[in-house]
Amino acid sequence: MMQPGKWDLLSDPRDPVWDQFLQAAGMSAAHREAQAMVRPSEELGRDGDRWTLTSLSELWTDQITFALGEQVSTPLFANGIQATSVFTEEAGTLIQSFESQGKKGTIVREQTPDGMTAVYSIQGVTAVRKYRKVA
Repeated sequence: MMQPGKWDLLSDPRDPVWDQFLQAAGMSAAHREAQAMVRPSEELGRDGDRWTLTSLSELWTDQITFALGEQVSTPLFANGIQATSVFTEEAGTLIQSFESQGKKGTIVREQTPDGMTAVYSIQGVTAVRKYRKVA
């Protein structure tokens, strides 16, 4: 089961595969350039069956509140594009299946003892980002 906590990005924000993923997701060059300059944090909270996933950086804060299996409207990588997402939990991983602009993708977040690994996939492009647990 996913546990509440906060994680800071360890991966290089200028990773070319991350940029390819963002491009495949429909992010503009200007937004991708801004993404390459920040190391966001992710914070996961839980209150009963309601979860809150917050992405924080120097440039933006996005917050999603959801119940597992519920379809919710979500921002897509702080670029002004909205997506429809459904979150599920399987074997200790939080899976976000999303669709935006006719494109379907997933974000699979898996906690480790000292961090979290997030695997982002869309249109045949997969990027892996590592996070360090800070709280």
